[in-house]
Amino acid sequence: MPKSAAVKKPPSESEGAAPKRRARAKKPAEAAAETKSPKVRKAKLEGPPAEAAERGRVHVYSLDGDVVKTVDLPSVFRTDLRTDLIRRAVTAARANRRQPYGPTHGAGTRHSVRWAGKGHGASRVPRIRGTMIGAQAPGTVGGRRAHPPRPDTTWSKKINDRERKMARNAALAAVKDASIVSARGHRFKEGLSLPVVLEDGIESLAPDDGATQEGVKILTRFGLLSDIERAKEGRHVRAGRGKMRGRRYRQPLSLLVVVKDSTKVRRLFGNLPGVEVVSPSALNAERLAPGGDPGRLTVFSEGALEVLRGWQA
Repeated sequence: MPKSAAVKKPPSESEGAAPKRRARAKKPAEAAAETKSPKVRKAKLEGPPAEAAERGRVHVYSLDGDVVKTVDLPSVFRTDLRTDLIRRAVTAARANRRQPYGPTHGAGTRHSVRWAGKGHGASRVPRIRGTMIGAQAPGTVGGRRAHPPRPDTTWSKKINDRERKMARNAALAAVKDASIVSARGHRFKEGLSLPVVLEDGIESLAPDDGATQEGVKILTRFGLLSDIERAKEGRHVRAGRGKMRGRRYRQPLSLLVVVKDSTKVRRLFGNLPGVEVVSPSALNAERLAPGGDPGRLTVFSEGALEVLRGWQA
């Protein structure tokens, strides 16, 4: 009986502490649940704003910043996003503008040199007559380069017309996505439907003086002036030899304004840093996705947007 009594002995205080440790082990799961809850609340806050247009549609704004109507986007804006084609088209466009360069004929060899031959205890470098000054050979001061760039090198790159059009359409489709435009670094007001479409009055607006000031006022109403300031603050001196060859500064790109008559509208926005004003026929992958990165902040006039309805997706 003493042995059975020892077996049925009630647990001590130290043994009774084990259930408490098991109860505390549930707290990490509760902490994990608490860390997940802010993500759910954040997802609810990041929903589409009340002013956003329906999918596949875009607002048409007046010059005062009010919504006039809502229209369907052309079918070209439903093209699949092909970043590979966009970067290939941009690379080809830049390569085809590359200017051939190389040394002039006879550069570094315009000396009267001689070589005394072997057996004189001197290196075999050709030297200017009457002196020991090395010349003409690669590695000598003023001599020719060993492997200079050749002016007849072909730098151009070919791309099919169909691929180039697909790249342009894919870059167009990216300008309607606010997340892609924001990821590219552009700044714009939240809730603004992209691309920004203005009424055709923007093309007939011709102030007698202060055209740029009028353009700044229009951009301020839509919350786009912050992107102009970003481009202005990003202007910096180029690193490298290019600053001695007429390209001293690098300027980030900002808005792309697409209108039917770019000559008149260029007076409003053409002098703002990083802004380009073009017609629909001048659109290409490089303008819509500079550097091969899609999602440029783009402003259309209503007439220019209607021109795109005839384009094949």
